[in-house]
Amino acid sequence: MTTAPVPNFRQDAQVIGLVGLAHGVSHFFHLILAPLFPWLKEAFSLSYAELGLLMTVFFIVSGVGQALAGFVVDRVGARNVLFAGVGLLGVSALVLSQASNYPMLLAGSMLAGLGNSVFHPSDYTLLNKRVSTARLGHAFSMHGITGNLGWAAAPVFLTGIAGFAGWNMALLAAACVPFALLLLLFVYRDVLRTDDIKPTASKHAEAPGGHVLDFMRLPAVWMCFAFFLITAMALGGIQSFSSPSLRALYGMSLASATAGYTAYMLASAAGMIWGGFLAAKTSRHERTIAFAFTAAGVFAVVIAAGVVPPMMAVVLMGAVGFGAGIAGPSRDLLIRAASPKNATGRVYGVVYSGLDIGLSMAPLLFGALMDADHPAWVFIGIGVFQCMAIVTAVGVGTNTARKAVKASLAA
Repeated sequence: MTTAPVPNFRQDAQVIGLVGLAHGVSHFFHLILAPLFPWLKEAFSLSYAELGLLMTVFFIVSGVGQALAGFVVDRVGARNVLFAGVGLLGVSALVLSQASNYPMLLAGSMLAGLGNSVFHPSDYTLLNKRVSTARLGHAFSMHGITGNLGWAAAPVFLTGIAGFAGWNMALLAAACVPFALLLLLFVYRDVLRTDDIKPTASKHAEAPGGHVLDFMRLPAVWMCFAFFLITAMALGGIQSFSSPSLRALYGMSLASATAGYTAYMLASAAGMIWGGFLAAKTSRHERTIAFAFTAAGVFAVVIAAGVVPPMMAVVLMGAVGFGAGIAGPSRDLLIRAASPKNATGRVYGVVYSGLDIGLSMAPLLFGALMDADHPAWVFIGIGVFQCMAIVTAVGVGTNTARKAVKASLAA
């Protein structure tokens, strides 16, 4: 029996920083094309449907790839898979920068989706195996914050360069980001090693039946998948249509409506910081999630009612984001508790594929609501999905607690 490693602050900080930086770059590439749509539409004479298909292709490839990447992570190691994903993001930006027709744009979007697919199973495997248990709550909160920062940085970076140098140069500059990250990760590659604990995986990686797919028979895994699918539907609604919905409901200017989305993102990051401290103090993470999403759902419905002044609606957008952010670290620890021993990559890969599926479906649903002139239903839908997520979180927590009790009685 091996003893647990002595908590090392420097190692923990390095791992959290490197993995967080990688996560930020992956979220940056979620928006590698959307900010450039005005330029691409004109350059290739594309319809909005064709532009939207580029994003749908990205998330479909990422979702399918993510479920498969988890198995690869458990077999060859998280570090190797992370390196491959970062490299693919760089290649995808190079392909997109040289695109001369729509099929090349589709090919570049597919490559970006494939590169993006590796990050959650790789990141969470690295954090779970290389960060001290006492600091995991903070690690997960920083992981979420860096993702939000990646989302925030992409539009500024890409539109800023495209405005004076064109969309090709913007994408060429974007390609430098993952390649620079890859160099940094290689320099600190020893910090991200997990091969020292791989030998135990062959004996214990599988669920009780002994097969590599047996973890998929666990109800908690599919409740986690449903949780991510549902929360991604809410997130997708906010990302895609919160601004036009606010303008329709409150007669806001574009700048004010955009400020509402910015308030959501900044407050979400702040909520993740607080959520990290809350997650470190309890093992019943479903309770934190239930409280946070209940508050966020109620605030979303208040926005939908249109009964508050426009500036208060912007403030409430921040409140919705703060609630969603608080739930983030508890969500990740909840999944960790539900994962079979040494099957972290597979579980996170399958579970997080629900995020990509939800993000690919949400624009279709909320876009239809906007086309039908029901902007209030956008926020009602967001609130409903957040409240629905509570049911799955409580189900996962209850299932995990029941298993822990059985294990203690059997010991």
